[in-house]
Amino acid sequence: MNSDPDPLDSTKPHPARRYDYWLGGKDNFPADRASADMVAEAFPTIRFAALENRKFLRRAVAYLAEAGIRQFLDIGAGLPTVGNVHEIAQDIAPESRIVYVDNDPIVLAHARTLLDSSPEGATAYLDADLRDPDYILGHPDLARVLDLSQPVALMLVAVMHFITDEHRPYRLVRTLRDALPSGSFLVMTHATSDFLTAEDLAENVAANQRSGVPFQLRSGTEFGEFFTGLELVAPGIASVTSWRPEEWHAHPRQEAVSMLGALARKP
Repeated sequence: MNSDPDPLDSTKPHPARRYDYWLGGKDNFPADRASADMVAEAFPTIRFAALENRKFLRRAVAYLAEAGIRQFLDIGAGLPTVGNVHEIAQDIAPESRIVYVDNDPIVLAHARTLLDSSPEGATAYLDADLRDPDYILGHPDLARVLDLSQPVALMLVAVMHFITDEHRPYRLVRTLRDALPSGSFLVMTHATSDFLTAEDLAENVAANQRSGVPFQLRSGTEFGEFFTGLELVAPGIASVTSWRPEEWHAHPRQEAVSMLGALARKP
């Protein structure tokens, strides 16, 4: 199903470039910034959410590497930034192997940063769409780097809220989960409606519709359905700000982040 990489279209906003803008990066275009600013008008603390999401990713990868996981499949990797998955994992276990997946030509252009592996480990980058999991799982570069008979950490960090119900998000995640052996992990974060008032929720939904990027907030119950049949790691499903914080510090309020995170093991 996957075709050749699409040419770069700077006139349409893309989630990876918009996220880069919120994180203070420079690899974005006016359309991305305009879309991001539309969301920020309804949710002014969106930059806190982006930063807290990255902190969660770092803690989750470190937890997994320390627990003995040596393979990571990061789908929706986004533009390289400080603390990419391979940097975190290989700092703890240099033999770690990572496959990154994204579908933005700008991310592809920067993929060399994601391929800067330690000599003991390996990395690969796939230009592919999450909505085509069979293409991802059957890609020869994935097979070259990852051994799917051994545990893999499937990373879906801040990506599933871009998959609206019409694209059958639970089926997509189930397809990816089913390809992984016992002892694998699912790591996810997802924008949530749980901490928003009815008025704020309506404003956020309207802003996301105007932004030009498909987006769907989900409740904690809906988020939890992605983990059905898996063993949640304590503290279970929680705000990304309170999932195994490294040390106490003043966190933004949960409603200022509105992002849930969880990590679960496949029995």
